[in-house]
Amino acid sequence: MTMTDEVTLGHREAHPRETSESAIAMVDERGKVVAWTQVAELLLGYSAGDAVGGSASLVLPDAEEAPTTSAFVERCRTQNGWPGTTAVRHRNGHMLDINLRMSKVCGYGGSVRWLLSVSDVGPLAGRAMSGSARESLLIRAPIGISVRDVQLRCTWVNDTMESHDGISRDRRLGRRFTDALPGDEPEALEAVMRHVLESGTTKVHEYRTWLTAGPLEDHTFTASSFCLQGADGQAVGVCTITVDLTETRRVRERLAVLGQAGTRLGRTLDVMQTSQELADLAVTLFADYAAVDLEQSVPFGEGPPIHFGPVGERLPAFRRAGVASIHPGVPESSWGRGEAVPVPSASPLAYVLQTGTSHLEPIVDTGPGTWIDRDPVRAQKIHESGMHSLMVVPIRVRHALLGVALFVRTGNPAPFQEVDLLLAEELVSRAAMSLDIARQYAREQSVALALQRHLLPHSLGTGLAVEAASRYLPADIDHGVGGDWFDVIPLSGARVALVVGDVVGHGIKAAATMGRLRTAVHTLADMDLPPDELLTHLDDTVQRLAEEDADALDATPAVVGATCVYAVYDPVTRKCTVAGAGHPPPAIVDPQGRATFLELPTGTPLGTGFGVPFDAVELELPEGSLLALYTDGLIETRDDDIDVGMQRLGKALAQPGRSLEDLCTGAMDTLPCQGPRDDATLLVVRTRSLSPAHVASWTLPNDRTAVRTARHMAARQLTEWGLEGLEDSMKIIVSELVTNAVRHSAGPVRLRLIRHQVLTCEVSDNDLCSPRLRRARTGDENGRGLCMVTQLSRRWGFRSIPDGKVVWAEQDLVG
Repeated sequence: MTMTDEVTLGHREAHPRETSESAIAMVDERGKVVAWTQVAELLLGYSAGDAVGGSASLVLPDAEEAPTTSAFVERCRTQNGWPGTTAVRHRNGHMLDINLRMSKVCGYGGSVRWLLSVSDVGPLAGRAMSGSARESLLIRAPIGISVRDVQLRCTWVNDTMESHDGISRDRRLGRRFTDALPGDEPEALEAVMRHVLESGTTKVHEYRTWLTAGPLEDHTFTASSFCLQGADGQAVGVCTITVDLTETRRVRERLAVLGQAGTRLGRTLDVMQTSQELADLAVTLFADYAAVDLEQSVPFGEGPPIHFGPVGERLPAFRRAGVASIHPGVPESSWGRGEAVPVPSASPLAYVLQTGTSHLEPIVDTGPGTWIDRDPVRAQKIHESGMHSLMVVPIRVRHALLGVALFVRTGNPAPFQEVDLLLAEELVSRAAMSLDIARQYAREQSVALALQRHLLPHSLGTGLAVEAASRYLPADIDHGVGGDWFDVIPLSGARVALVVGDVVGHGIKAAATMGRLRTAVHTLADMDLPPDELLTHLDDTVQRLAEEDADALDATPAVVGATCVYAVYDPVTRKCTVAGAGHPPPAIVDPQGRATFLELPTGTPLGTGFGVPFDAVELELPEGSLLALYTDGLIETRDDDIDVGMQRLGKALAQPGRSLEDLCTGAMDTLPCQGPRDDATLLVVRTRSLSPAHVASWTLPNDRTAVRTARHMAARQLTEWGLEGLEDSMKIIVSELVTNAVRHSAGPVRLRLIRHQVLTCEVSDNDLCSPRLRRARTGDENGRGLCMVTQLSRRWGFRSIPDGKVVWAEQDLVG
């Protein structure tokens, strides 16, 4: 409809409901009313007898000032119409604010009449304020108008009607609707018109039809039919106003799509799953085939972001993350999920990467010289599947590229249009937000898992003392880390330290605290402290860390809860010394399969500041015994107390003949199906003993003969073990350590050689002073012994024992 066809006072856009509720009047070129409706009488108070034959000024203010109605319309156009709404006087005298629309209709010989559509501003304004968002989108499209006589023959029509149904004015005038356009819909519409003529009421009929002109697609129309009355109040014809609601329907469908996207996208924090949801949703709604390809680092949350712009010869690498089709098995896709997808340099994919904008190809050109012609893999799929229309939309957040989404039509004959691209872009933008959240989560999870891998031992350094296996199940399954830790720490003399600890809470913060405590335990273990002394130092460490954290937060120091059990096992004596700090007692299973729990003083949790000393328990373990250290998450459940959990754990471990891995798996399987409420950790070791043939020990007198005797016995023992290559260096080490013992102690000196993974020399005495490495000055006669020991051994150290100390040195077995 052109500007000469229609003038809307106030420039409002017509609502279909408004059209059906409008008061309709028809005026001729002289400005006389020639037809009236019941709604016009209800709105303005004038009956058909009052209005028909009278002036159009009833509804057109100042209409009498123009010689013709067309001149009046031209003046309105020149003056840009009335600003806002206009006002007319009701028959009873009060003023009405109305919206007025004037449409030109033409008849035989080019004759002209004008259709006036009048609606009350008040109810419409109220409805506009209270209507839904969907209703507010139903704005005016050009309306089609046809006027028919009582025999339903067309007498007047506007130009827009031809675009609605494809019938020209000449073919329409003088004919019934069914004569010009046969079919079910015209018959149904004529039935509505007859009812309107008989009843004098207004009826609305909505229908869908396929237009032969333009793209082959269906259109939705709503037709409002009004009974036109003459001066005698009798029906003189019917006026039908038709509104094309196709775009409105598409808007509704788009709103529905976006509503579904809000509920179906991003239901998980998994990048691959969200990509598949996007592909599934697109195929369900507007595409026949969809593929989502992500930049290869996105699923793992790794690597710097890829930005749009010139990409040169090297394009980003992509992997297929989602794919869907209307056909089973997705025959259109040459690549499965997780597989690398190449990007041809001259393809729409490359264009999207270079420009950052979407690509719409309504009709896919598969001719010679096109990008498809140079990509045989894709060309084959395109020809086989009948792909004829495609869209490529970048998946982006801010200025970074996450991937691209490809949408294709194969079965649907209609090509993609701009409205489809807008929908696809909106859908992808919503998916991009979910993918970005999932990508950030994947990055955080990667950091958390890397932290876990760094904090927990990669392998258990058991040596010859024990065989070990472990399990760890964090309560925070999503992040995979918690506050539990475990360790098997090799000590001097073939001994081994076993530790399991538990920091209050779960997640990354608890894991970070756990890492600090695990490091502290390693440091204290290297000092070879007895278990009770080690826990005392660890308690001080936890208190200091808590105070440092509180100072950093400018707050009062808070109690940090942590528990720990620490054990040292000696395979030479088969003795195990255990101390605990608020931790559940270890489980012991003898070689016959009898399970007990060590009667260990509970001790206070670490960091409480109570100052209560820790107690250690020493016991002898037969070779082949099981020792299980665990955290309370393994024995505490929501339904049972600790005693029940301990009985369940003991039963799971008391199965002689099963491997440690199987025992660990069985013990963890006893947890409830819903998972632990706290981190659950289990460390199981099977004890070994060192053969007496691998140990040699002597007691030496505290005099000058001790050094010579010690050298002689050590050399003879090395010969028996076939380690003659170590004799010279070991004799020097023995001489220096025994000399120091004789010089600084008063009682007997004990020498022990242990052959295990290394050769260990131990010298013990009753002196409580710790040896100290120092730099001897040129004139000093002493002070060089430990320097020589340091140079000749792989490592050396000392540890306290109840009646003194032990100084030890190790050498690699090279003889």
